[in-house]
Amino acid sequence: MKEIIIATGNKHKVIEIKDILKDLPVNIKPMTDFEKYPEVIEDGKTLQDNAIKKATEVAKYFNAWAIADDTGLEVAYLNGAPGVYSSRYAGENCSYADNNNKLLKALENAAQENRQAQFRCVIALSDPQGRIKILAEGKIKGYISTSLSGQTGFGYDPLFFVPKYGKTFAELGEEIKNKISHRALALQQFKMKLCQICPTDCNHHQVTK
Repeated sequence: MKEIIIATGNKHKVIEIKDILKDLPVNIKPMTDFEKYPEVIEDGKTLQDNAIKKATEVAKYFNAWAIADDTGLEVAYLNGAPGVYSSRYAGENCSYADNNNKLLKALENAAQENRQAQFRCVIALSDPQGRIKILAEGKIKGYISTSLSGQTGFGYDPLFFVPKYGKTFAELGEEIKNKISHRALALQQFKMKLCQICPTDCNHHQVTK
């Protein structure tokens, strides 16, 4: 395996994935580097459904290995919402600000103990024939803040408060976030599983457990 295509058009996800997988001796290339690429409709009922669909469709389109993730913010007070609809919580083509504002509105009367939430990420790796070879998952628990805080990250990062650090994802900075986040944990699990199916790709680096 010499190359893996990232099945996303989200530049922030591309940066995170490439950074976390930088120790792999494999070329990690976003699909947006190509002139043409498929637009996959994320209509799955679960994060796993969407990750699998994106990975397999992109893999078959390029006849190459492809990795995809789907991520959701799950708030207990909202019965797990926005969940699989996290990226479009405020409607199709909404902005990060739209989603954050809707979430703040939905939780405006919620006490601190009712603001518990978790970020969950599912990673899928497809071979060139569209067969899923790896599924990995990571999650991190925290709280939804009552206001936006921090300048880094994207999406719900300015609202997701991590008690251990006393900061939101957007305040932690990329270096720390890319070690502890749901996506980081899923990708670390992914790397361990990759070493099991493709040992030659792991001969020259140490996988963090």
